Amino acid sequence: MSILTNAHGTAHKYGDHVDTDVIIPARYLASQDPKELASHCMEDIDKSFREKVRSGDIMVAGLNFGCGSSREHAPIAIKASGVSCVIARSFARIFYRNAINIGLAILECPAASEGISDSDKVSVDFDTGVIIDETTGAKYQAEPFPPFIKEMIAQGGLMASLRKQGAA
Repeated sequence: MSILTNAHGTAHKYGDHVDTDVIIPARYLASQDPKELASHCMEDIDKSFREKVRSGDIMVAGLNFGCGSSREHAPIAIKASGVSCVIARSFARIFYRNAINIGLAILECPAASEGISDSDKVSVDFDTGVIIDETTGAKYQAEPFPPFIKEMIAQGGLMASLRKQGAA
């Protein structure tokens, strides 16, 4: 059994209704290469994102994150950029499912979405759903993943999980 490690990193905060066209602009959708997609992630809303994001960092957003088209390119670009978890007040349903399918950890937590500021140091315990803003000391509670989703994310998403089950 794979283990989904806890997340720890710097928060990159965005507002409400961040759509998939902003996460990865349509002009880059010809590529399926995660590294290429990551190199353009968030560039239409945050030109410095690519330079400031580090492996393990956490994206924080408001309402309806990932609205717009149903492309999987958006969560792939976020994950490939190094983001270990997205915390939002709410997610567009198709983005939520696509994120789980490609192995990107996402948590809905309105209080954390509101309370965490850009550049705060944040940690997430995926077993308990506890989110800690280490900069302020604030603690938030999200619903932890059910074991099967936690395992799916740990294995890299739905298809990777199915391949591993077939190999067993």
